[in-house]
Amino acid sequence: MNNIKKLIYLLSSYEQRRAMLLLGMILCMALLDMLGVASIMPFIAVLTNPELVETNKILNLAYETSKIFGVENKLHFLFVLGIFVFILLIISLAFKALTNYAQVRFTKMREYSIGKRLIERYFHQPYSWFLNRNSAELSKTILSDVALVVGRGFAPMMILIAQSAVTLALLAMLIFVDLELTLIVITTFSIAYGLIYKLNKNLMNRIGKDIFKANQGRFASLTEAFGALKEVKVGGLEEAYIEKFSNPSKTLAQTIAKEAVLSHLPRFTLEAITFGGMLLIVLYLISQVNNFVNAIPVIGLYAFAGYRLIPALQQIYNSLILLRIVGPSLDSIHNDLNSLELKLADKVENPLQFNKEIRLDHIHYFYPNTSRTALKDISLTIKARTTVGLVGITGSGKTTVADIILGLLGPQEGKLIVDGVEINKFNRRAWQKNIGYVPQQIYLADTSIINNIAFGVEKKDIKQEDVERAAKIANIDNFIVNELPFKYDTFVGERGVRLSGGQRQRIGIARALYHNPKLLILDESTSALDNLTEQSVINKIYSLRKNITIIMISHRLSTIEKCDEIFLFEEGRLKNQGIYSEIISSKGGFRNKIINS
Repeated sequence: MNNIKKLIYLLSSYEQRRAMLLLGMILCMALLDMLGVASIMPFIAVLTNPELVETNKILNLAYETSKIFGVENKLHFLFVLGIFVFILLIISLAFKALTNYAQVRFTKMREYSIGKRLIERYFHQPYSWFLNRNSAELSKTILSDVALVVGRGFAPMMILIAQSAVTLALLAMLIFVDLELTLIVITTFSIAYGLIYKLNKNLMNRIGKDIFKANQGRFASLTEAFGALKEVKVGGLEEAYIEKFSNPSKTLAQTIAKEAVLSHLPRFTLEAITFGGMLLIVLYLISQVNNFVNAIPVIGLYAFAGYRLIPALQQIYNSLILLRIVGPSLDSIHNDLNSLELKLADKVENPLQFNKEIRLDHIHYFYPNTSRTALKDISLTIKARTTVGLVGITGSGKTTVADIILGLLGPQEGKLIVDGVEINKFNRRAWQKNIGYVPQQIYLADTSIINNIAFGVEKKDIKQEDVERAAKIANIDNFIVNELPFKYDTFVGERGVRLSGGQRQRIGIARALYHNPKLLILDESTSALDNLTEQSVINKIYSLRKNITIIMISHRLSTIEKCDEIFLFEEGRLKNQGIYSEIISSKGGFRNKIINS
C-alpha cells in the first residue's frame, strides 16, 4: 500500500485525473465481464431444459417480448438468446481491448513524463548540488529506474486495480448464486495465495535491493570505461572492465530469474486446487440438487467464472510481487521528486548591464561536505574591457573564484557585484548571458563542427558567419576549411575523438566566442596547444580586449604575461596582485611556485 501511495505521488494532478477516468473504464470493464459470464448460466439452463422458457418469469417475459420482433417458437428464441450472449461477449471484449489500450498508453507515457520531471529537477539544481552526485547514478535513475518503476510499478498497479475489480464483480455474482460454495472458494484461494505471499515477502524485498544495486554497478562500470577509453586501451584494462560490468549484469539476470519464478510459483499449486476444486464443486452441486442435468447451468457458470478468475488472481499476485520488488527504485525516484525543489529560471531576453567593473566583496566559500575553506575573505576588482590573470598552484582557489564569477557557485559570505548590482538568484541568468566560458576539459558532442561551435542552438537558428568569425579568432578556421572533408559539416566523433586535444580546445574557444560575450573566461584553455598555436590564439584573444573583458586561469607564465593585472592566490587567499613584472619580482617565489605546481 505504501508503494502505491508513492506511485500516485509521482503523478501530476492532471495525470491523477486521467487515472480516475481510467479507473471508471476499468470498473465498467469489470461489470461487462461479470454480465458476460452471468449470461452463460440462463443460456445453458435453457439449452438443457427448454421448458424453463415457460416456467421462469424473466425468461418467459423475454420470450413473449421477442415475439413482437418475429420470434415464432422456442427454438428461434434459443437462437436469439445465443446471439445476445455472443454480442454481449463481443461488446465486453471490445471494451476490454479499449480499456487495455488506455491502460498501456497511460502507463508507458509515465516513463516520458516522470523522466522529464526528474530531468527538470536535476538540471535546475545549483551547480554545487552536482558536486555531490554521481553522473552515472543520475543517468541510471532517469534511463533505467524510471523504466523499472513504470514496468514493475505503474503497469502492475493498473493490472492490480483492473483484475481486482473483475475478481470482486465475479465473486459478487457467485455469492448471489451460491453463498456457501463461493465462501469456500474464496477461503481456499485466499489461504493458498496468502501463505505463498507471506513466505516470499522477505525474499521479494531482498530481490528488489539486489536489482537496484546490480543496475547501479552496470551503469557505473560503463560510464567509467567509456569515459576513460584511452586509459583502458593503453593500460590493457579491457578484461578488468568487462569483468566489472559482467558481475553486476550476471547478478541482475539471476535476480530477475528469481523474480520470474516467484511470480509464477502459485500457478502450479492453484492449477491443482482449481481442477480438484472443479470436481468437488460438481459433486457438491449434484448432492445439493440430486440431478446432474439441473446442476449443469451452475457448473457452467462456475467453469466460466473460474476461467476468468484464475488468470485474474494470478495477475493480482504477480502485481503484488512486482510492487514489492520495485520498492528501492521507487524510493530513489520518489525521494528525488519529493526533496528537490523545481526552480524554473525566468526566461531572460536581455543580458545584465556590464560596462564598468566586476567586484568580489569579502567572499568566503567552502564546498559542501568538506571542512576546508576554499576561499577566505577574497576582495578584488576587475575593470571592464581589461585582461586579467588568475594564478596559483592547484587548490589555491583560483578556479573557485572563477566559478563564483560565472554564477555557478554562490558565496556563503560576501557579494559578487557587477556595475553596482549584486548578483543573486533573481538576476544570475541575466548576468550569465554576458559570459563565454572555456573549461579545461572541452566536451564535444558526436555531431558536426558547426553544431559544436554553436552548441545548444537549433540548427535553423545557427548563423554561419558568426561560426566562422569565432573559428578564425580561435585559429581553427584554416584547419576546418582546408583539411576536413566536409568542412564545418564534418562530424567530430564521440567526445571529439577524431580531433587532437588542441583542436578540441580551439573549438571550445570558438564556442565561447560565438555569442559575442562581454566577458570571456578561459580556464587553462590553451594548455593542450603547442607554443606557436597558443601564441597565435592568445594574440587574437588579446586583440579583443578593447571590446570584452578577459579572465585567464593559467599555469603558463607566457599565457598571462600581457595581462593588465594578475591576481595570485594561495591557500584560498588573495596573496598578491599587480602587473606581470611586479608579481614576478615580488617576495614569495611566484615563478617557482607556478613552474613547480
